[in-house]
Amino acid sequence: MAYSEEDGTVEEKENNNKKKTKSALATAWLTFYNIAMTAGWLVLAMAMIRFYIQKGTRKGLYRSIARTLKFFQTFALVEVGHCAIGIVRTSVIVTGVQVCSRIFMVWFITNSIRQIQNEESVILFLVVWTITEITRYSYYTFNLLHHLPYFIKWARYNLFIVLYPLGVAGELLTIYAALPFVRRSGMYSMRLPNKYNVSFDYYYCLIIAMLSYIPLFPQLFFHMLRQRRRVLHGEVIVEKDD
Repeated sequence: MAYSEEDGTVEEKENNNKKKTKSALATAWLTFYNIAMTAGWLVLAMAMIRFYIQKGTRKGLYRSIARTLKFFQTFALVEVGHCAIGIVRTSVIVTGVQVCSRIFMVWFITNSIRQIQNEESVILFLVVWTITEITRYSYYTFNLLHHLPYFIKWARYNLFIVLYPLGVAGELLTIYAALPFVRRSGMYSMRLPNKYNVSFDYYYCLIIAMLSYIPLFPQLFFHMLRQRRRVLHGEVIVEKDD
């Protein structure tokens, strides 16, 4: 059967139309997702402010926002899927580590150990996360809509210089505060002998988690500094191959 040039052009157009449709759907979904996440973290911010104004204390603040925090932070796992299917050009591993470390902090440390929920370090990382996420999701939303206010771009690539170290300090101090309770209770640990013949000590797992910040934090922080130079100052950044 003869294959004409016109047939090829029609096929190309169909493929291009399919790509445009997929791209439009991906953009629509990402816009909806980022608006929803911005709104979610704004709700958290207002709930924290209202609680502190009414109660005048940080005690009980975490419990008052725990359900909303767990929902929106866990829902961020969707972002790993975005990277995996290619609608966002970011490393699956980097995104997975960032999202899962947050979920770990929420579910397996702060939520599981009530004795530490009123610690100042918990409030510190909650405030930092909230400001960071409102800024980040707002940036993504306006960027997708092609109407990015400069102050949001400025906030996205400047506030992290202060917020990242403060957030890490809050997380590490929270894990450190949890260690005595974990050691005494033996929570999430498995002792020998048992029918599985496996030993696991959650106490030492938390210590390893704390030590992992030493190599991971500088990489993420300096990556953001490179992004800052590229976005705000127009520098061409050449990433070195490992």
